Amino acid sequence: MRKYIYGVFVFFFTSVLLAQEKEMHLSMQDAIDYAIKNNYDNKVATKNIDAAKERKWETTTIGLPQINGKLDYQNWLKQQVSFLPAELAGGEAGTFVPVTFVPKQTMNASLTLTQLIFDGSYLVGLQSAKTYLKISEQAKEKTELATREAVINAYGNVLVTEKTIEILEKNRGVLKKNLNETEKIYENGLTEQENVEQLQITLGNVENNLSNAKRMKFIAYKMLNIALGNSIEKKLVLTDTLDNLVLSNTNLSLLSQKFNVENHIDFKMAENDRESKRLLMKLEQSKALPSLSAFVNYGANTNANSFTFFNASQRWFDYSLLGVSLNVPIFSSLGRQSKTARARIELENSEIRKEEVRQKLNLQVESSKSEYQFSIENYETAKKNLGLAERIEKKQQVKFFEGISTSFDLLQAQNQLYSQQNSYVQSMLNVIAKKAKLENALNLPIK
Repeated sequence: MRKYIYGVFVFFFTSVLLAQEKEMHLSMQDAIDYAIKNNYDNKVATKNIDAAKERKWETTTIGLPQINGKLDYQNWLKQQVSFLPAELAGGEAGTFVPVTFVPKQTMNASLTLTQLIFDGSYLVGLQSAKTYLKISEQAKEKTELATREAVINAYGNVLVTEKTIEILEKNRGVLKKNLNETEKIYENGLTEQENVEQLQITLGNVENNLSNAKRMKFIAYKMLNIALGNSIEKKLVLTDTLDNLVLSNTNLSLLSQKFNVENHIDFKMAENDRESKRLLMKLEQSKALPSLSAFVNYGANTNANSFTFFNASQRWFDYSLLGVSLNVPIFSSLGRQSKTARARIELENSEIRKEEVRQKLNLQVESSKSEYQFSIENYETAKKNLGLAERIEKKQQVKFFEGISTSFDLLQAQNQLYSQQNSYVQSMLNVIAKKAKLENALNLPIK
């Protein structure tokens, strides 16, 4: 019996440990740090940087020595026939003798070394590869900032649904109690049936909202898992509360934070776009320059009427060739000039876009500061209004059961309370979300 109890205890303890391992306990900062490494978009952005590095090396190798080997084998299924004057072989003049000069089988093996000496397009390509790598790195940085904001919003949405469920369950409890007391009063003939029915309607609406909130909580957890880069079925336990997050995200010093537009990732990307357009124009210009390359090869060939090429007695004949190639563009019917002009226009457009980004980023900061300040003020107002609505609703309950006010008065007080509860919870989320938006607008680094 003792062994049986011990076995059950071990099984239960092991099951608890396994269940805990499957759960992921996360504060909001933990969630941000985890998502930076595991979010789907961030993984792709990291892979894009690796691809850009490979592309950079791929471009670099164009100017490095290239060695290629070649092996040709030919077998004449039907040998080509040539005709010689018959008198060369002692035959009748004016006639021809068919002969074959080509052996039935031939083989040729060679190695060729090529080296690019000068090409303007290659030099521009090297610069472009570096710019492309920089673009990929900046895209990764922007993705991380977007991930931070997405995780904060997703984390906050989960807490909001949980807070909403908590409030609705409390409202349902109060309504059930009021309905139960009103039904007893009605049974004693001291109130009208309309008062009972009005409370039943209100209770039904609250229960519907509660059921919907529970479904939304289920979805909110899945959305958070996607933002984290997890399976949507991953069990999460959030360690931060909505009240704590509102407190930690109320930082008025952000409203006076100085903004340097040139440090913003979007402005850097605009500058990089301008640089890529400049290199494109430079590439078109470089196509008017000559290119110079050289090669040297070494090979050997042999022939036979049967396949004896790998015999030790087979004779091979060596050859080698050195060459230099100079390609000079002379006239393209103004095609190159048109391409260069078009590239110059693209460069000018990128300058215009860069200035547009500068102005939009400055406006975005001002707008985000205003929205963040309003969210804090709105939270304080919503908190105060909620306290007032709770007191009004309690007074109406007392008046209703004392027969001083009607069920309609109580309904108005209840609807006002529910509206203020919703506004209060939403204002808490807005403080968190607007701070995240402002941090991105200011391009504050991820902690």
